[in-house]
Amino acid sequence: MEGYFMEEKGMPLLGDLFPDVEVKTTHGMMKLPEAYKGKWFILFSHPGDFTPVCTTEFYAFQKRFDKFKDLNCELVGLSVDQVFSHIKWVEWIKDKLGLEIQFPVIADEMGEVSKKIGLIHPGKGTNTVRAVFVVDPKGVIRTILYYPQELGRNFDEIYRILKALQVADENHVAMPANWPENELVNDNVIIPPAANVKDAEERKKWDNCYDWWFCHKKL
Repeated sequence: MEGYFMEEKGMPLLGDLFPDVEVKTTHGMMKLPEAYKGKWFILFSHPGDFTPVCTTEFYAFQKRFDKFKDLNCELVGLSVDQVFSHIKWVEWIKDKLGLEIQFPVIADEMGEVSKKIGLIHPGKGTNTVRAVFVVDPKGVIRTILYYPQELGRNFDEIYRILKALQVADENHVAMPANWPENELVNDNVIIPPAANVKDAEERKKWDNCYDWWFCHKKL
C-alpha cells in the first residue's frame, strides 16, 4: 500500500511514497515532498553539526550543487540539531571554508521525522545515520543509501545514481555496473530482455548482444 510507513514497517522501502512531513529548516518551514513536487530531491541526514566528516560532506554536496540543479534536483540536509546550530555551522563553513551552503537543512529537534523514516542510529542515542533518499518528481523513493558514522559518503556516486535513474526512466532501459564506464559495454545501456521466443532468436543475430537476454545499445 502506498504511503504505508513507520507505524508498522519501521522505515520506508524502495517504491514507497516519501511520507508527508512538515519540517523546520534553515530556509523556513517546509512541507515534504510537496515543496519539490515535479522535481527530484535528495534528502541526506548527518549525525551532527560541527563535526569533521559531516563538514566535508556538506562541502562536497555544495560543490556539486549546480550539477544537481541542472538535473532538476534539489538538495536538503537533516539532523536532530536545533535550527540555530545549523545556522551557525553553515555560517562557519562560509567564513572558514569560503563556501556558502545554498540548500536547506532540516532541524529535526524532536526526532519525529528521523524516527518516521528510519534515521536514528542504533546504539548511538538520538544521532541520525548518514542516510540518503533519492526521491523522484512523483514523490516516490527510488534509492536509499545508509552509511556508518565513521564513513563519509561518495557524492559523485550519488550524482551518478540520480543521472542513471533519469536516463533509465526516459529511455526504458537498465544501467550496467559502473555506468557510464562499464568494463563490458562502456557507456552503453542495457536493453530489456526479449519477451518471446521469436524476439529471442532474432537477438542472437545482433552484434550488440552477448546472448538473447543480454543486449546493449548506445543512446
